[in-house]
Amino acid sequence: MNTEQLMGRQVLLGRVAVAACAPYLLLKLLWVLGHDIGIVDVDRAGRGTWIAANVVTFLMDAVAAAIAYTLTRPSGLRAPAWLLALPLWVASGLLTPLMIAVPTGSAVAALAGAANPMASGDFLEPWVYVLVYGAFIVEGLTLLSAFWIYAHRRWGALLRRPLESVPVPAPGVRAARRLLGVPAAVLLAVLGILDVLWGLGMPTGPGAASLPARSVVTATSGVVQGLLALAGAAGLAALLFPHRGRLRRLRTRVPLALAWLGSATVFAWGGTMWLSWTVADALTGGDSAPARGLPGLAGALELVAGLVVLCLGALTLAAETARTASSSAPAPERAGAY
Repeated sequence: MNTEQLMGRQVLLGRVAVAACAPYLLLKLLWVLGHDIGIVDVDRAGRGTWIAANVVTFLMDAVAAAIAYTLTRPSGLRAPAWLLALPLWVASGLLTPLMIAVPTGSAVAALAGAANPMASGDFLEPWVYVLVYGAFIVEGLTLLSAFWIYAHRRWGALLRRPLESVPVPAPGVRAARRLLGVPAAVLLAVLGILDVLWGLGMPTGPGAASLPARSVVTATSGVVQGLLALAGAAGLAALLFPHRGRLRRLRTRVPLALAWLGSATVFAWGGTMWLSWTVADALTGGDSAPARGLPGLAGALELVAGLVVLCLGALTLAAETARTASSSAPAPERAGAY
């Protein structure tokens, strides 16, 4: 596949992603403006909290739409790397577990004859969940696929090389990366195990009894998030020790994708959720269970783990980009190279 064909596919995927954002943005805008379309129990959340939450989520999806649009433009290759990578990292963490857990959990609930909270209609009409999650799945598939093509067009030489050919950094840099990266990888693995155990119905310590009751969908979500965190730990370990083990012949993109998705998942679904509960408690004087005990500790550690991996990735990308720029020009893209 030549460069023009890749660009055409990237543009098409980006445009579909922009279109997929539209239903969610329209629904959120209506709710912010006071229209209660699709809402069954308006009094479940206070009006102020409801509006604030919808404004924040509207802005988040608007950023995703803007990023998808940027991926359709030729100028996207000249955009600062962080401007695209940071929001797409967060979007990966939010959308990937959802794309897997919602259809899987719903299918399991249907086969097992268990209750599906998205079909209960006690807070939102069932069609709202179908519309929103359906749009999210399409948005996630197209947005992340467009970025996959974009990343190979921009950093293809770095992503395609085998791990064993990764240059050895200076001793001080290598020691610093491992000093931060090894604990982060261990932390991702531990948090992944905890999420899997929670999804399987095992207790999670003090405060767990007052958490919302598990359903098949939420349990599936816990297992999916845990497995992604474990995959992220494995990917990060392979990146930290690229010249060891049987995986050293893997192309860098494989462990990098695992570390990217695993760290983004724990940050987006664990760390930021814990942070929002903690801030809400501080502002309202509340004492929510998810911010306390082992669930609260796990959330804080998920936030730290995600941020550490994010910083490591940013520093590594900056160093590799500088090394590439100072060396000879990269070879032209090869048709069908990935």
